[in-house]
Amino acid sequence: MASRFQHLSDYDPERVPDASGLRFAIVVSEWNTLITEKLREGVYETLTKHGAKPENILTAYVPGSFELIYAAERIASGSKVDAVIGLGCVVRGETPHFDYVCSAVTQGFAALNAKGEIPYIFGILTTNDMQQAIDRAGGKYGNKGDECAIAAIKMAHLAGLFK
Repeated sequence: MASRFQHLSDYDPERVPDASGLRFAIVVSEWNTLITEKLREGVYETLTKHGAKPENILTAYVPGSFELIYAAERIASGSKVDAVIGLGCVVRGETPHFDYVCSAVTQGFAALNAKGEIPYIFGILTTNDMQQAIDRAGGKYGNKGDECAIAAIKMAHLAGLFK
C-alpha cells in the first residue's frame, strides 16, 4: 500500500497556498460514519489551519459513497465554491458490490474533474477491511482527510490562476 511509504498527514506547509480567500464544500458519506467523520475532521482542521474561514466551508451528508457524485455536482453548480471534497469509505465485503461502487465513484469523480470548472477531490477510502480504513482515518498511516484538504487548497489555487 502506498500509505506505508508516505504518511497521509505529512506535507510541507511552506508549499501550501493561503486558503483564506477560498470556499470549499465537503461532501461526506454517512456509510461507515466512524471513518468518514474522522476524514471530515481532518479536512476541516487542515483547511482552517491554512486560513480557510469556517463560514466558507460547507458540509453536506449523503447516504453512501455512490451518492457523493450527485451531491458534489449539485453543490458545485448551486454554490460558489472553489473546490469540492468527497469523503467516503468502501470496505470490501463478500459480494462484488465493492467493485461496482468503487469503480462508479472513481469514474464519477474523474468525469466531474474532466469538466474543468472546479477541482473535485477524491477522498474515498477503498479498503480490504475496517482496520485498513481506521489506519488511514487518523490511525497509523495518518488521515486521508488531511491529504484531501491540501489537495483541495492547491488545486483551487491552481484553478484560480486560469480564471
